[in-house]
Amino acid sequence: MAFWNSLWPGREAQFESGNAATNSIVLSRRHATVSLTKQGALTGNLRVNLSWRMRTSDIEGRSSQSGRLLRPFKLFQPDVVQAHTQGVVNVDLDLGCMYELADGTKGVVQPLGNLIGDLNGPPYIRLSGDDRFGAPSGETVYVNLDQREQIKRLLFFVYIYDQTPAFDRTHAKVTLYPGNGPRIEIELDERAPQARSCAVFTVENVKGELIVRREVKFVYGFQSELDRLYGYGMQWGRGYKSRA
Repeated sequence: MAFWNSLWPGREAQFESGNAATNSIVLSRRHATVSLTKQGALTGNLRVNLSWRMRTSDIEGRSSQSGRLLRPFKLFQPDVVQAHTQGVVNVDLDLGCMYELADGTKGVVQPLGNLIGDLNGPPYIRLSGDDRFGAPSGETVYVNLDQREQIKRLLFFVYIYDQTPAFDRTHAKVTLYPGNGPRIEIELDERAPQARSCAVFTVENVKGELIVRREVKFVYGFQSELDRLYGYGMQWGRGYKSRA
């Protein structure tokens, strides 16, 4: 889809309205919340997916698309970005989730430290895979909504693992796929050149009703700064990923 959209600019605009034809709800600043309860999406697994691609104006200059048409095998190579201070690098966006359970337990599910979680036991959240190149499948976190009474609140966030500020060079989107009802889309469409992390959305259990709220708040630090912003009160240390 992205390939054909690049050939016909504006082609994808018809898919961004979030109307009934697309079976999606787009959360924006103006319309920032949606109730999973009222959507009838309270059973099975909630799938949360992060996908991204480089902004076309930043990939090998403005001639990149024509170059790729002449060299079609480049379509299957990972995109690179001109970093602010480090030359050309691959951008590695990661999806994570801070959680607080009904019994007061707090923690995080994320690729760093291999904290993949557990879907059938506490915290009822599990990370599936770590996409390091912006593949179409992206990264996915599952939430077991059959255990929703055990969940007090969640904070889903995205961060740049290699510490190169490049949110303004990527086009990222987080999509929620409930077990029932329309998908929910949140675009990380605000330019934040020096930001390294972004609080994307929260899920709160408010008197038994699960409310999704768009946040899209960029910060210049990492998980500890997001923690302070949302008051989870956890202790943070340096984490690493295994080699690809």
